Amino acid sequence: MGDRMRIIAGVHKGLRLKAVPGSGTRPTTDKVKEALFSMIGPFFSGGKALDLYAGSGGLGIEALSRGMETCVFIDSAKQAIETIHTNLSHTKLIEQAEVYRNDASRALQALAKRDVQFSIVFLDPPYAKQSLEKLLSSIAEYNLLADEGIVVCEHDRAVSLQKCVGTLVCHREALYGQTVISLYRKEKKDDTCDLRREF
Repeated sequence: MGDRMRIIAGVHKGLRLKAVPGSGTRPTTDKVKEALFSMIGPFFSGGKALDLYAGSGGLGIEALSRGMETCVFIDSAKQAIETIHTNLSHTKLIEQAEVYRNDASRALQALAKRDVQFSIVFLDPPYAKQSLEKLLSSIAEYNLLADEGIVVCEHDRAVSLQKCVGTLVCHREALYGQTVISLYRKEKKDDTCDLRREF
């Protein structure tokens, strides 16, 4: 994967990350990753992250490097889980992480039973299998997002998401080539479904 698989900033800046073998995952490029974290950080002072379609774990590990306290990594593929463990060992972040092999929808149900809330949720499923609005609806229904939290959706520019999904409101979108980053937050009293676009 060339230079796309590395930590960009923070405590572990510059460390290389192993990619998941095969073509089933699509790592977030450095350009998109840098833009994404500039929009939501770029650094953090604690908090819990959820990397739901974790792949190699690159987004969650980047968040930990930039100051997130803990991260839960979820993926349904055995090779992805093995790669996440390898990358967490390499970055010495195992004690700040939980890694589970599970389907995304079932994982959200399991997390809801733990009464946990996240500061950041990364939703970056394979473009061919995206059901982002269903996942956003579940995150809202299970109240998995902390009050000041953000859901980061990475999707193809051909995909148009609803501006309001349950209690979540899209407050920002940005386009990078074929990739769109859509950011959702919990609805507040003064929220509307107007959207500030950066296309």
